[in-house]
Amino acid sequence: MKLTTQSQRAIMAMMALALHSGRKVLRLSTLAGEQGISLSYMEQLFYHLRHAELVEGIRGPGGGYRLGRPASHISIAEIVEAIESAHDDEVEEDKINQHPEIDKMLSVLDQQVYSFLDGISLESLVGKHKKPEIKFRPGNTARIIARMFPARGSNGGGVLPQPA
Repeated sequence: MKLTTQSQRAIMAMMALALHSGRKVLRLSTLAGEQGISLSYMEQLFYHLRHAELVEGIRGPGGGYRLGRPASHISIAEIVEAIESAHDDEVEEDKINQHPEIDKMLSVLDQQVYSFLDGISLESLVGKHKKPEIKFRPGNTARIIARMFPARGSNGGGVLPQPA
């Protein structure tokens, strides 16, 4: 179990989706811009996340991506595994079994790291950072705006006093 730059980027993207779960979807271009990476790199990450069913793509003019299931049911290990499984196949082909004892120890270590990351849910990472969603109703919008910009002065004529 490795935590490469790609895995880290995928975790950050999944955290962004979890933080924006109140919205319907997020565009990859928005996520890429927020993380300062190219859109094509983000598309590669989401290819693997989509095939692992961690995210789902919504097509159309208002399309984008959202979590494939609730953040509480997605572990960090699943995200890392989705990204790294493609690379593991390449590494296994190049690997020559010169030290079977060391390979066995590393395998046990990989299993322990996986177990640790499997115990961390996406929701536990973003839970304390979620901002409460403000729901606007048409009747309350004017009142909310009025509270944001209170009238200065109480001269009743609606004319603000001029500075001296």
